[in-house]
Amino acid sequence: MALTDVAIRNARPAAKPYKLADSGGLYLLVTPAGGKLWRLKFRVAGKEKLLSLGCWPDVSLAVVRKERDKAREALAAGADPAREKQQAKHRAKVSAANSFGEIAQEFIDKRRREGLSTSTADKSEYYISRMGPVIARMPIAEIAAPDLLAVLRRIEAKGNYETARRVLQLAGRVFRYAVATARLTSDPSRDLRGALTAPQPKHYGAIIEAKRTGELLRAMDGYEGQIVTKLALLLSPHVFVRPGEMRHAEWEEIDLDAGLWIIPASKMKMRKPHHVPLSRQSVELFRQLHAITGPSGYVFPSIRTRTRPMSENTVNAGLRRLGFSGDEMTAHGFRAMASTLLNESGKWHPDAIERALAHGDDDRVRAAYHRGAHWKERVEMAQWWSDYLDQLRKGADIVKFPDRQAV
Repeated sequence: MALTDVAIRNARPAAKPYKLADSGGLYLLVTPAGGKLWRLKFRVAGKEKLLSLGCWPDVSLAVVRKERDKAREALAAGADPAREKQQAKHRAKVSAANSFGEIAQEFIDKRRREGLSTSTADKSEYYISRMGPVIARMPIAEIAAPDLLAVLRRIEAKGNYETARRVLQLAGRVFRYAVATARLTSDPSRDLRGALTAPQPKHYGAIIEAKRTGELLRAMDGYEGQIVTKLALLLSPHVFVRPGEMRHAEWEEIDLDAGLWIIPASKMKMRKPHHVPLSRQSVELFRQLHAITGPSGYVFPSIRTRTRPMSENTVNAGLRRLGFSGDEMTAHGFRAMASTLLNESGKWHPDAIERALAHGDDDRVRAAYHRGAHWKERVEMAQWWSDYLDQLRKGADIVKFPDRQAV
């Protein structure tokens, strides 16, 4: 006799489990603890098997009968409903483990091991975080182009067009990595090409006139904030490395006796180690820092913890505090300052200046040659540049550079 809702409701627990049969192999198992569990008995290749279909009242009698009918249809088609349920559970578990956030972090960690610079890896993690927790938790196989577009539109709504573009680029690399590791069949980001607002080219604010450079240097001398921030400001024009390379500097990379700072390839944009000759002025500033943050760890640690470098906004915030707007001067602008004034001096070979700026060279043979050929010149240039900065800082008469000779 088939079960009824009344019979199920009135079923009381007994000392031992007992069954209330319905039809087609479906029955309700009543446990001594009062549980009422749906079970379906069936045979595959002569072997009796059981399929759990939930518990009452979470799964009603009407619903469980539909599930029974689906299972019997699968049996008729030659499938094993119990095995299919196990496989579905496994796929769900794998899918949950293959969330976008998990795979994105795996991709970034892989690139770290391959030599990705710390600053670039940190930026990658930041761009992934801009996608928000909802996307991060979604199984990567379930993410579609509209899901991505909704995230990117929110970023664009704040006027961050360049950030939206970079987020899309990085997301695409994560999706393609998932395809390559057999966790995704296609990259949904490819359907969004042309969907974003093109960002306007961004130019870093930079002071490149000699007189204004002197004014900036004098202003930095009078900085009254954190001493480590002040020393970072004072060192920036002398070494003119990228801001990320500056803030991630560690004492083990710097030999003050030899006047040399070797930035490892893992921290460089071009993935090649960079040798920075240090002038007497640079060494003195580093010695002041060594007394504060040395002898190990970050040269410019965070004010909150020595296990992390200072914020990427620290030097820019210092410049703003001194009254220089972002359109006037930025941490990155010290590179443009050095490039412009060194080239205008006419004293140094352009390739020596390019090597000092750690710009890449597509010709590997030429690049290797110039690294060695211009080292002596770069050492001399570093000292001349610091002496020239001192001259500008003192407000001395600025000697007009001669017209640069063709090289």
